[in-house]
Amino acid sequence: MAERRHSRLALIGALVLAGLGTVQATPASASVPPVTGARIVAHFDIAARQQPENIALGPDGSADVTFPFARQVARVTPDGNVTVLATLPLATAATVGVSGIVRAPDGSLYVNYLAGAESGIWQIRPGVGARQVAALPEAKFLNGLALDARSGTLYATDSTAGTVWRVWPHSGRTELWATGDKLLPGAAGFGVNGIKVHDGSVWVSNTDQGTLLRIPVRHDGTAGRISEVARVAAIDDFAFTGAGDTVLAAQNALDAVALVTPGHGVRTVLTAADGLSTPSSVAVRRSAVYVTSAAYFTGMDPNLLTASLGH
Repeated sequence: MAERRHSRLALIGALVLAGLGTVQATPASASVPPVTGARIVAHFDIAARQQPENIALGPDGSADVTFPFARQVARVTPDGNVTVLATLPLATAATVGVSGIVRAPDGSLYVNYLAGAESGIWQIRPGVGARQVAALPEAKFLNGLALDARSGTLYATDSTAGTVWRVWPHSGRTELWATGDKLLPGAAGFGVNGIKVHDGSVWVSNTDQGTLLRIPVRHDGTAGRISEVARVAAIDDFAFTGAGDTVLAAQNALDAVALVTPGHGVRTVLTAADGLSTPSSVAVRRSAVYVTSAAYFTGMDPNLLTASLGH
């Protein structure tokens, strides 16, 4: 288990070199604080490998998070109680981990399971347990996961290969959906990472290149031309703040969360002083902001932070 953890940490840690070398856009106006009231809801046990990678929000204000090294999915209630929902089976691969997570309208959870030849998408249902719904043995490093609620399809990023997969969870069908230079990793080997479906497009981040990208979904479902929307140093996961294109982006190697408005710059809104410790993902519901800190680089205090978003 120690070797698996170190392998994962080595790959994640390498992206610091690329992330810190990316120049951010011109800071936006700092006249009004866009995020306030930051507080830590739950502190996780790093000795038990509880380092949250990704997050999905429940209708009751709870947050479901993935613990990659422990191969677990856990639920955090609004008052900070942590309950493990599922532990995925141990695989034979050298590097094993649970990464991206999304919640379907019926309450099912879908997660990426990085497990070498056994990699794929797994479904977790209350009272039923976990089962694989799509195999992706070709994937090298499954990371972000997004759901298109209109079609019921999933999109998963492969950070090492620099690709985006499209998955039909009910049939198990998979296809390589998007490729291109803008998705590829740089020297650190960590390319396309976070992913969201928004306003008829699939949006992704590229950690090595420090970019936020937009991929239109054509009428026939194929991927359109990839365009760069913004440059954000050390960007990991991100979340849209509303109907527009403004996002909150986790900057893992910088211990920061940035407010990114395309065409209007990048503004730091949360830092280590608020409790961030290698932030790995962001989620937004109305005015509530959730940020997971995985402590990959700091090695201290993995946690779940909440704050309020001003519009």
